Amino acid sequence: MSSAPVEDPTRASVASDIKASDTKEAATPDPIDTIEFTEKEERRLRLKFDLCLLPPLVIMYLCNALDKGNVGNAKTSGWDKAIGLTGNQYYILVMVFYVPFCLSGTPISLLVKRYSAARVLPCMMIGFGSMSLFTGIANSFSSLFAIRWFLGIFESAMLPGTVFYLSTFYKRTELASRVGLFYAAASISGAFSGLIAYGVFKNLSHEKHLPAAYLFWIEGAATVAFAFFALLWLPLSSQTWWLLSEREKDIASKRILTDSSTTMNEKLDIRKAFSAFKNPMYWVWAVGNIGFGVPLASVNNFLPQIVTSLGYTTVKTNLLTVAPNIVGTVALLLLTFSSDYFRERSIHICIALATGITGFIVLGAIDPVAHRHVAYFACFLLTMGAFAPSVLFAAWYSNNTPSENQRAVVAAVMVALANSAGLISTNVFRAKDEPKYVPALATSAAFGGLCLIVVASLGIWMRRENARRNREQGVNWKAQDVETRFLAEGPVNPSFRYMY
Repeated sequence: MSSAPVEDPTRASVASDIKASDTKEAATPDPIDTIEFTEKEERRLRLKFDLCLLPPLVIMYLCNALDKGNVGNAKTSGWDKAIGLTGNQYYILVMVFYVPFCLSGTPISLLVKRYSAARVLPCMMIGFGSMSLFTGIANSFSSLFAIRWFLGIFESAMLPGTVFYLSTFYKRTELASRVGLFYAAASISGAFSGLIAYGVFKNLSHEKHLPAAYLFWIEGAATVAFAFFALLWLPLSSQTWWLLSEREKDIASKRILTDSSTTMNEKLDIRKAFSAFKNPMYWVWAVGNIGFGVPLASVNNFLPQIVTSLGYTTVKTNLLTVAPNIVGTVALLLLTFSSDYFRERSIHICIALATGITGFIVLGAIDPVAHRHVAYFACFLLTMGAFAPSVLFAAWYSNNTPSENQRAVVAAVMVALANSAGLISTNVFRAKDEPKYVPALATSAAFGGLCLIVVASLGIWMRRENARRNREQGVNWKAQDVETRFLAEGPVNPSFRYMY
């Protein structure tokens, strides 16, 4: 005997109230209203997404992060000096990645909206995997500069494209945890990269090739190989996926129209897509993205160098980067799953930011060699605080942007701004400040503090604004009580409630 159809009395009442305000809609029943399903059916569909959609995306982002950050591990083996880099040239190579990365994310994300992430992202993956292969044979600053430039272009749309793609399969209250699982690949990549580098540097050597070359070739070849699998496996949308029955496609449609989007497979409209930025709230989010972007870039790009300041050998330094990355990944998953469970974003972001800021302050205030254990503990605080804000921010602005057009562009612009902060981070990590990097640590902490203030302020404002709307309308609605298909106007619609 099947269970009763899933029906939220509050949501049903809200939907009825909104429809009653539009006589035309009231006279013409929406076909989506005729679709009913049980909790067991929804749970089974969600599990199918989790098992068949998330794993390949996680592996894709793991490859993305490995190919971007492997120069950090290579540097610990003396690769930069072996190929003739001098002065700040290594830091310039890290920095130049972010210029095309920030400029290319939005136009490529529009291609993702037009042609689907299932086709665009694997093609980009072939590109950045090839750049890693080329890095293994490059032997001059100029050739590496060009490679890092194209690497930035190919990797630019991976995060915003995937966030948008997942938002077309998962409800708002499921998004943060799924993006968290996806993003965990990036945070755990530091551990994988450290282990791979440890194995390569210890066991692979050749008189004609540097040990770091093998690192680039192994990671690049794996990336290109998996890209071809992803191109064949990922579905364009839930409505065209051969793995779903017609019944499951109907359930998937109602789920998204109830708690994610105003319409499905919305035709690309560039003018409408950018209209979201007429709302000042998105500019506040923009400042916040730059704020958390600096400490995130510092940890992603320079954790091996920070651990090097503890005075250990090259091999042990790479091994010691593993544990902080694993703990940071666990913290990321705990915060994102908790955020979805409690349907709350801002407080969870503040917890992560405060943790990271503490780590930067501790590292900058002590002598890392004299207090190795304290300094190493601070590295754990860095990873615990740096990874989660990126995911929670992405879920936060996506949850409050019901239009697919706007959501695709907003994700691209926000991720570009967060990554533009990498330009700040790479410019404050200077060779003359080695090995402690005190100015860089102080700058990272300051930008984290700025983000903390922005997030706390916006979270308080959203709570007060929801309360004001409820008070004026004589209701007690929350974000999940209003179906997103009725919210085409976004926050200007009186029925809209912010997910804070």
